[in-house]
Amino acid sequence: MDQQQHEEQPPTSATSSSSSSSYTLFLKIMSKRKTWVFLFVLVYAILLDSSWNFLKSILSWYHQNQARYQSPGWPALYASVLLGGVFGLISMAAAVAVAVPATMVTWITVVVLLAFFGKPKRTLVAEGKKITREIAGSVLKTLLTEGNVVAVVCAVLGYYVLVRNNNGE
Repeated sequence: MDQQQHEEQPPTSATSSSSSSSYTLFLKIMSKRKTWVFLFVLVYAILLDSSWNFLKSILSWYHQNQARYQSPGWPALYASVLLGGVFGLISMAAAVAVAVPATMVTWITVVVLLAFFGKPKRTLVAEGKKITREIAGSVLKTLLTEGNVVAVVCAVLGYYVLVRNNNGE
């Protein structure tokens, strides 16, 4: 019985040491700035590729449907609203990628300053929750505003280009 327990323990410790070493390797890789730059570029490449494919599909739909309608207004309006929405969402995703680290730095700075000014731990936790709520609300409001502005600008420009392109042909 005692011999069976000793035989079962080494795999457990070997498993925990291998998971610990893999976790350490993961932390080492993720702590490198190059890794984050690579992930950032990869995400934007995927966003641009998918938006480019979506743009091409919207434009092909527009060209197929513009012959059906007497006026070029409705297909152009539909296509431009879709384009504006897509580019508004992409701009919001890009802003999130920039805003999250900046928000974290701001939050950490404020909490550390409160701690240096001698706030008790309970008060610090309560203030931290309040600050988190305020910062998240401010960031969300800014993201929605900027995304909507980009969407409207892209929709108006897209409509103008599609109608002008159709009238010029």
